[in-house]
Amino acid sequence: MRTYLELIQLKTFEERFKYCQCKQNLSATTFGGHRMLNQILYRSPQWRSIRRKVIIRDGGCDLGMEDRPINNRSKDSKDAFYDDGILVIHHLNPITIEQVINNDPAVYDLNNLICCSGKTHKQIHYGDGMNLMPSKPIERRPGDTKLW
Repeated sequence: MRTYLELIQLKTFEERFKYCQCKQNLSATTFGGHRMLNQILYRSPQWRSIRRKVIIRDGGCDLGMEDRPINNRSKDSKDAFYDDGILVIHHLNPITIEQVINNDPAVYDLNNLICCSGKTHKQIHYGDGMNLMPSKPIERRPGDTKLW
C-alpha cells in the first residue's frame, strides 16, 4: 500500500518515481468498456474539489518536487498529448471500477493522490523512467563531444 506520507519522505525525483511505478501491461484492462464511468468520476464536483486540493498541496509540481513545476497546458492544445505540460492527478494505489461505483473513500483520499506531469504519468504506468529528466544534470567535461 503506497501512501503520500511515505512518498514525500523520499528526497529525489528518481526515488519518488520508483516508489510510484506500476509497470502495467499495455494491454491490461483498466476501465476498458467502462470509460464513461471514468469520465463521470473525473467530471464530478467531488473529484474536482479533491483535485484542486492535491494541486495546491503539491504546488502543481511533478511528484511534489518543488524544482519540477508542471506548465499546465490545455488538453486541446497542439501536441499536448505528448507534452510534459498536462497536469495529472495519479492514484498511488490504482483504483478499480468497483471502488468508483461504490464511491469508495480511497478514490478521494489525499494520501492516495499525487500531482504528476502527463509524461511522468505514462512512465509510471508503462515505462522505466529513462525518458524523464534526471534530478542532477549530466556534467559536461572538456573534450566531451557527445550530446548527452
